[in-house]
Amino acid sequence: METVFVVSLIIFTVIIAAAALGLIRVILHLRSVVKTLDALDGGVAVIVAQTSTVTSTVDSVNANLAPVRNFAESI
Repeated sequence: METVFVVSLIIFTVIIAAAALGLIRVILHLRSVVKTLDALDGGVAVIVAQTSTVTSTVDSVNANLAPVRNFAESI
C-alpha cells in the first residue's frame, strides 16, 4: 500500500511540475508580448504626433481650392 502511495505522489508531483512549467512559459511569452506592444504603442504615438498637421493642411488646401471647385461645378 505504501508503494502505491509513493508512486501516486511522484506522478502527481510530475504532473503539477509540468503544469507549472507550462504556465511559467506562458507568463514569459506574455511578458514578451507586452514589451512588443509597449514599443508599438510608442511608435503609434510618434506617428500620431507627426501627422497631426495633416488635417489642418487638408482643410487649408480645400479652402484654397473652393473657387476652382465652384468654377468646375458651373461648367
